[in-house]
Amino acid sequence: MKNSKYYPWVVVGLLWFVALLNYLDRQMLSTMKPAIQQSIAELESATSFGRLMAVFLWIYGLMSPVSGIIADRINRKYLIVGSLFVWSAVTLLMGYATTFNQLYWLRAVMGISEALYIPAGLSLIADYHQSSTRSLAVGIHMTGLYMGQALGGFGATIAATFSWQQTFHWFGLIGIVYAVVLLLFLREYRPPIEKQVRPNFFSGIKLVVLLLPFWVIFLYFSIPSIPGWAIKNWLPTLFAGTLHIPMSEAGPLATITTALSSFIGVAIGGPLSDRWVQRNLKGRIYTSAIGLSLTIPALLFLGIGNGTFFLIAAAFCFGVGFGMFDANNMPILCQFVAPANRATAYGLMNMGGVFSGAVVTDFLGKSTDAGHLGRDFALMSLVILAAVAMLLIFLRPQTRDLTTTAPASH
Repeated sequence: MKNSKYYPWVVVGLLWFVALLNYLDRQMLSTMKPAIQQSIAELESATSFGRLMAVFLWIYGLMSPVSGIIADRINRKYLIVGSLFVWSAVTLLMGYATTFNQLYWLRAVMGISEALYIPAGLSLIADYHQSSTRSLAVGIHMTGLYMGQALGGFGATIAATFSWQQTFHWFGLIGIVYAVVLLLFLREYRPPIEKQVRPNFFSGIKLVVLLLPFWVIFLYFSIPSIPGWAIKNWLPTLFAGTLHIPMSEAGPLATITTALSSFIGVAIGGPLSDRWVQRNLKGRIYTSAIGLSLTIPALLFLGIGNGTFFLIAAAFCFGVGFGMFDANNMPILCQFVAPANRATAYGLMNMGGVFSGAVVTDFLGKSTDAGHLGRDFALMSLVILAAVAMLLIFLRPQTRDLTTTAPASH
């Protein structure tokens, strides 16, 4: 099967479930807050809950560059399997937590283990898929994240039916079992012709950070992560507060809406980008910019909306746009960074995005306590406008797929 022409898509399918579990295990905490706070009183404060969500992001962000460097230098199969096993075990253990501090440190460990996955997974997919299918393949993989986010919205529903402890136990066990499946069927990419010699630890970072277009991509990735993480961590709270419904209803409503619309965004943005880049080297950039532009009115309407239809329509628009954006981040990076350094580059990008998410997650916790959550959602549209303008003005690719370590032109 490894040598089959279909195996690149088997890899996408295998990693799709890893991506699902990656987001499911981290996301369901955001909707199980009402259930958990009955046992752990500190979570009654939105500020404390923001700290709990943010510690994951700070640790995840700090580990992201390290995980990218590691992924460019060792067998990515074993890195992915090990990452999945550890964060699943942490999820299982969270079901035994009885204090805020226990949850806090388990979330920190989850941040370390989950950070090891994304750079390795995306660079493996990018190696298996050339420029004619890369955006579609990456986009399909990203829908696994959206599905995990959507299913995470049912955390409160499951916890209300059984218990929050059992919810963590079940999903932790599922991940541990799937790690064994992955060990049996996932294979590292081996090109027909031997790859260039991989750089040593420090020279690989140097090749990336001295590349000016990388910093444009870094900022373009980091800025939209501000509303991206706000949607993941606080949209259920916004829906519950604005629509005056329980979290067990608001969680699934918010996460399913954004997940399904993100599927549509990938279905549009992936094939469009793969075709457009064959005719125009900026095709992926234009596709990403169109998608991100859709999130600007969406954030405004989420901030000022007060009806069910209005909020769902805004969340749907955001999901479509963000799906188009997500499908093209790694493919755009592949136009400027060679295969041997892509996981390192994406790890650095992920750090910027996650740090942005940590700041906004903590900030919106305080904003919720002050009653300003809707207003601050609307204000985030301004930073997206700046990111789109920067991308269109400054990023100028010279190839559809950089395959050597020679610097790409800016």
